Order: sequence, then structure tokens, then C-alpha cells
Amino acid sequence: MPLPKPNLYPAFNIVRLSHVELAVTDLAKSRAFYVDTLGLQVTDETSDTIYLRALEERGHHCIVLKKAATAEARDLGFKVFSDEDLDKAVHFFKGKGLPVEWVERPYQSRTFRTRDPHGIPLEFYAQMERLPPIHQKYALYKGVKPLRIDHFNCFSPNVDESVAFYNELGFRVTEYTEDAATGKLWAAWTHRKGGVHDIAFTNGIGPRLHHVAFWVPTPLNIIDLLDLMATTGYLPNIERGPGRHGISNAFFLYVRDPDNHRIEIYCSDYQTVDPDLEPIKWDLKDPQRQTLWGAPAPKSWFEEGSLFAGAKARQPDLTASPIIAP
Repeated sequence: MPLPKPNLYPAFNIVRLSHVELAVTDLAKSRAFYVDTLGLQVTDETSDTIYLRALEERGHHCIVLKKAATAEARDLGFKVFSDEDLDKAVHFFKGKGLPVEWVERPYQSRTFRTRDPHGIPLEFYAQMERLPPIHQKYALYKGVKPLRIDHFNCFSPNVDESVAFYNELGFRVTEYTEDAATGKLWAAWTHRKGGVHDIAFTNGIGPRLHHVAFWVPTPLNIIDLLDLMATTGYLPNIERGPGRHGISNAFFLYVRDPDNHRIEIYCSDYQTVDPDLEPIKWDLKDPQRQTLWGAPAPKSWFEEGSLFAGAKARQPDLTASPIIAP
């Protein structure tokens, strides 16, 4: 299916991805992983919730850890340009027959929840409480030195449908993988903020959250994190990498948190601000698509993900798959 033409004038203006809420079963273990090991900063903490931000971020939080009986992914958050855009977004989602619910969120202005057509829970707001900058407080730089949240990747049961819907929201495709036999999309990377992606979609049982990514200063920070995790009891949590992606050209590492949520540590992709930038096409069987150096991803990377709260995952419409190492 042909890629949709870039929609440069969507019904409302999404600035970027903002934050994610993850349900976790043990806050102490999650805190040890995200704060003591990765190096995210605590901005508030209660008996059942931890709010975190990365070192370059001025907004109150980029990740919310909420204690729950079952680990799952909850809302993916997006910031819109203004309150007027927020009202336009409500009108858009209601017009699509999708649910709209106004919710109270600490540290955020008016916020509403909705779902995309496959059931991914989304929330939108215009303003978040600002905190003093800490990017030059180098004594706070610990772990992998996370600078900012970078993107979400989600399993989709139909990537063509996901791309078409998010195209209506103004997300532009930067790179994509196409199945040669059917001409259908197997994966696509889409953005608002001018990087390779704010949200990507991978063919698979879905909707499920594949991973949340954090941008770090250099590949050397990733090496430091590997040394730290390998010597502090987190060796089994290292899933894939380090390596360099063919798609995005980014240097990467995938790790799993104590509840098996997948986190990517990420740097060195490229700018995509120009509105007429042509998407880069990859063949599904190209081994350099997964890793520029040719190393295949493990089977778990294609099969495992976090269920979204309240969403029913289903088998993908496309049965094609890349070559997977035994």
C-alpha cells in the first residue's frame, strides 16, 4: 500500500511525545532500576507513584511509575501547541467515533484520554508544570545519563492502518519496512518533533507497547551502562545490543525493567525537519535493517511486549516476518 502523502496541516498541532505511564508491581525495584541504574531524576514520589524526568527536560515528568497488581502499559502522552489545539483534538477524536474522557492529571493542565483505532490509550494536554533546568548540574548525571524521552514503538496488528491514522494527526514517515510479496508495511517510523520518530509501529500481536526510548549523550554512556548492569545484578535484563540500527542510524541498547517493560537507550540518529524529506524504504529481508553491522535481533524482540490497559490484542493481518536467528 502506498505511503500517504505528508499531512502538513492537520486538524490540530501535536508538538511531540511527552510521557508514558507504566504500571509496575514493585515500586522499590522499579525505583532501583530507573533512578539508581538508568539515572532518571525523581520529581515527586508517593506511596504508589513515582514521577521521573530526564536531565534536559523542563517538564515535570516524562515517565510515571504506578504501583499495580499487574504490570501493563497505560497512557502514551502527547503535548499539543495550545489549549485551542486541545479543543480541536477533542473534536477530531469525537468525529472519528473514538472515546474522549477528561481526566485529572497532577502537574498537567486540562488533559483528555482517548484511544487510537486499534486501542492504544493516548492522552493529550497543552501545558505541564515547568521545573528549574538541571542540564548543567553535572553532579546529578548518573547511570546512562538520560537526557530526554525520545520515542515510543508499538506493535500494531495492521501497520498500514496505524500509519494512515497517525498521518491524519500530522505524523510524517521517515523510514519504513515493506513486505515485497504483498506491498504492505511491516514497520514504520513517524515523527512530529524533527527526529526519526516520536512513535513507530512494528507488525505483531497488538496493540502492545514494544518499547520506550531515552536519548543519551554518546555511545560510551551505553557502554558504561552495560558495565554497571553486568555487575549489579541486571545481567539478565540486557536483551539486545549494543549496536547500530540500519533504520535511523542510531546507536542502541535494549534492556528490560523488573516487570519486563522494554526500554531502549538511544543516540546518534538524524534530523528530519524538512517537510519534503523523502522516507527511506527498507526491504524486510535486509539484515542491515535490524542492525547495520548485520547482527540479528533475538526472537524476544519480535514477540514480547507490554499489554496496554483496557486494549484487546489480536494477531496481525500480515504474516510476513524477517529472518530470525535460531
